[in-house]
Amino acid sequence: MKEPTTPSVLLKWSGCTDRGKVRPNNEDAFLALRFSGTEVLRLRKTGEASTAETDFAFAVSDGMGGALAGEYASRIAVDKITTMLPRSFKLSASGFIADYDDILTELFSEVHKALVYLGTSYEECHGMEATLTLCWFSPGWLHFAHIGDSRLYYLPAKGDQIKQLSHDDTHVGWLYRQGKINEREARSHPRRNVLQKALGGGNQFVDPQLGAVGYERGDMFLLCTDGLVDGLYDHHVVDILRDPESHKPDANPAQRLVKEAIEKSGRDNTTALIIEVR
Repeated sequence: MKEPTTPSVLLKWSGCTDRGKVRPNNEDAFLALRFSGTEVLRLRKTGEASTAETDFAFAVSDGMGGALAGEYASRIAVDKITTMLPRSFKLSASGFIADYDDILTELFSEVHKALVYLGTSYEECHGMEATLTLCWFSPGWLHFAHIGDSRLYYLPAKGDQIKQLSHDDTHVGWLYRQGKINEREARSHPRRNVLQKALGGGNQFVDPQLGAVGYERGDMFLLCTDGLVDGLYDHHVVDILRDPESHKPDANPAQRLVKEAIEKSGRDNTTALIIEVR
């Protein structure tokens, strides 16, 4: 991990979600949140703000289940964040909790419990599950937690190599990480969407991937659901994010990513949430 070089920076974010060409409804959800020990503010799809006095959280979730269960599952996952993170922040500031990993693990556990409860209590929610990828920006550091096959990418200020920080909770994802298959083979594998872990459903244990990375001005982070990956290779993502058009004041790079992904595939709901450090 590189050492953070600035105590506070500006974060510029943009988010976009689309149901795609095939699915009748959108089971994806995303969240942008600004919070401290005294206030919490759910943010618009685009914006810019300083990390000087508040922390920020960004998340994407892909819901699964019959009827509208998947849609409810992803909404529940992101809504839980708006209540739990500010509460944990306040406790941490008071000296009761100091470990980001503990806070994020508890958050994922609470989302899991809520989905399991609803799934076993209401027939229309039976089998509801959700992926969840969350990043928490404090001054100088991004802490993240993840479960499922939504993704968190990191594009450093210097260079054009994008890095996937999250691990896909699939056997295909494991094969790719081990170097047994390449990106093209992973994208076309017939079992690429078969999850080994998710929140809710019949999953007994919640064991999210946890991590942290120092950031500096010029870095970019991308959270996305698997619909985006289905349409775009990693180098396509980099090309769009590095395009000067993406940095114009009225540009929304998240919309550009989603539009390109749907044009190339569109078989699934597609969501992108981009955070630029300035």
